[in-house]
Amino acid sequence: MHNCYKCLEASRCEFLDELVDKLCSTYQDKKGINHIEGANLPQETEVLQIIKDLMEVVFPGFSGEKNYSMKNIRYNVGEILSRIYAELLDQIFRSFRYGSAIDNCEECDLHAMAIDATTKLLESIPGIRETMKTDVAAAYEGDPAARNLDEIIMSYPGVKAITIQRIAHVLYHEKVPLIPRMMTEYAHRITGIDIHPGAHLEHGVFIDHGTGVVIGETAIIGNNVKIYQGVTLGALSFPKDACGKIIKGAKRHPTIEDDVTIYSGATILGNILIGKGAVVGGNVWLTESVESGTMALSAHPELNLKNRRNKKQENKEI
Repeated sequence: MHNCYKCLEASRCEFLDELVDKLCSTYQDKKGINHIEGANLPQETEVLQIIKDLMEVVFPGFSGEKNYSMKNIRYNVGEILSRIYAELLDQIFRSFRYGSAIDNCEECDLHAMAIDATTKLLESIPGIRETMKTDVAAAYEGDPAARNLDEIIMSYPGVKAITIQRIAHVLYHEKVPLIPRMMTEYAHRITGIDIHPGAHLEHGVFIDHGTGVVIGETAIIGNNVKIYQGVTLGALSFPKDACGKIIKGAKRHPTIEDDVTIYSGATILGNILIGKGAVVGGNVWLTESVESGTMALSAHPELNLKNRRNKKQENKEI
């Protein structure tokens, strides 16, 4: 019995040694799915804690972790901001160090770049708070089921996703590698709403229900836009260079002007314009622009034209 155990143990060790060798052989190439002998990457746990702290500053008191009053708010917010500054600076520095290794930027002053990006984000928080007031108000006004503003802040996934995206958007414009996508993918994970950090959102944006909403990098969303679940603001095609590689940075997602409503399941693709006050119906597939003040109830322009004429006729009769 003892000898059998030794045989089994020897067999196990041999199996594991062979497996380790096989795995290590796959680490030798540079095809991008391992990060060995490189600069330390930003740490996901730290980035998520930073998001949590930033949300506490934007919506103080809603986490239930602290008891705030107007007498102690300055001290508590100051304490949180001090912690955020130190942790964010470290994570952004790691990101810039990673980026400089890829770009061969040996002369970059990474510490100064990290300080600048950290400062820009923290300076943006008062403005983000003011913008989020309009987003929360839009949710309250746009949803008859909403009982009060507190309910919206605590439970509406659209508010969480938009808040985190607005934070990530600042770092995106500061060209911080990795962290903006880490932030918005965390928001995607907890809300089902996928907004690229590059997308530009104006004031009073309301994403109702939200599950399955996808908003691409170069999308622009105007003031007082209402978006329901399952909506995609995506790219139709990607411009390519002479070698057939995708040209990055081009405008390839829709622009949604002010006061537009997009109902559930609509798919809007390409660098097209949805005009001010337009309504896009549920499950519509759009690859062409929509005029201001009209309704797009079908992907077929001739049917949309008919709908617009009918609508105008109804308005005349009224």
